[in-house]
Amino acid sequence: MTESVPFNLPPRLFSSSSTCLLIKTVDYHCGGEPARIVFDGVPKFPKTCNTALLKRKHMMEVLDYIREILLLEPRGYPCQNVDFVFRPSSDNPNQNIQYVIGEQNKIYPLMSGHNTIACASAILECGVVKMEEPSTQFTMESPGGPINIVAECSNGKVKSITLRNSPSFVRYLDIEVNVPHNVGNVKLDIAFGGMWYAVVDLAQFNEKNHLNMSLDPSNGKELCRVGEMIKVACREQYPVNHPDYDYPGVDILVFRDTSGTGSNTNYNNNISKLRVVKRARNTVVMSNNNLDWDKPETFTAMLDRSPCGTGTCAVMAVLHARGELFINEPFLHESIVGSKFKGEIVEETQLDDGTPAIIVQITGSAYATQACDVVVDPTDPFPRGYRVGDIW
Repeated sequence: MTESVPFNLPPRLFSSSSTCLLIKTVDYHCGGEPARIVFDGVPKFPKTCNTALLKRKHMMEVLDYIREILLLEPRGYPCQNVDFVFRPSSDNPNQNIQYVIGEQNKIYPLMSGHNTIACASAILECGVVKMEEPSTQFTMESPGGPINIVAECSNGKVKSITLRNSPSFVRYLDIEVNVPHNVGNVKLDIAFGGMWYAVVDLAQFNEKNHLNMSLDPSNGKELCRVGEMIKVACREQYPVNHPDYDYPGVDILVFRDTSGTGSNTNYNNNISKLRVVKRARNTVVMSNNNLDWDKPETFTAMLDRSPCGTGTCAVMAVLHARGELFINEPFLHESIVGSKFKGEIVEETQLDDGTPAIIVQITGSAYATQACDVVVDPTDPFPRGYRVGDIW
């Protein structure tokens, strides 16, 4: 029994005759990182937007206000993400379910691991795709290409999702970036795992005593401040673009703690078939602002609470390029809050331009947190939201 007070939703906003913008979502978290899954409320696309990549472009150019409504205050918060789910077109019913990922700072990744795991879980648990137990297989079309999904299911719950990512590859190894404001030279790698990552080993900061770079939740603000500076300096000094898409970078950064490697067979992330695995800890720095070198107050970001699927793929691409990780060798990646993804290289391949690449599969779990109708009251003074520098 629970306490209960009878209530009705305001008819002017929620009735069938209302003309207010109403967006229906189911929220999940994957590894602690939230994802807002949108099933209804996005305006119709032009018929020419028949792929996830074209829908991404239209979202960025025409419908970005939807992302702002869902991610900015007062309806969202800095670490919120959004996934827009679209049914196959009526003229191609055999087409895969499509989805477009939206993040803070008008970032629309070609792919995101934690968002895909959350989105695939919601698609099954909410009945968009029929759940088969003990295992369901289907394909989702991300803006970066098709993503094969294997879901382990029991009693109506998705216990784990294993996704097969599009190609991951390395652009640069062992480059040095000069970072202003007393950070100095930082050695890093640049790799693509669905987004462009600056891959930074934290061990190099042991000799920089003026910087506290410990991988601990209590040190989040400093990791964000320094990480965002490194990321922007890297983008300015080593600009990159995807050879197959117009996707420039770097647009994200992963700090690696390589102090722990070896075996792990006792973690509770619903991931089966445990073997001796290499493991490491990490945190990913995501932008929530436009950094201005003349304004230190803009040196802000947020940390991915999950182990980050595309970040894991980028790190694995670097390890493979260095000869430190091989096909079918499991890799356990732990986030700053202790959640875990398992990665495994399943194939070596190459891009159309001959760039060596790998295909990685990532396994993780997601959990529903709420279902909600997000409404924009026509009299609301903040229809598209806002940011305030205390937490942004």
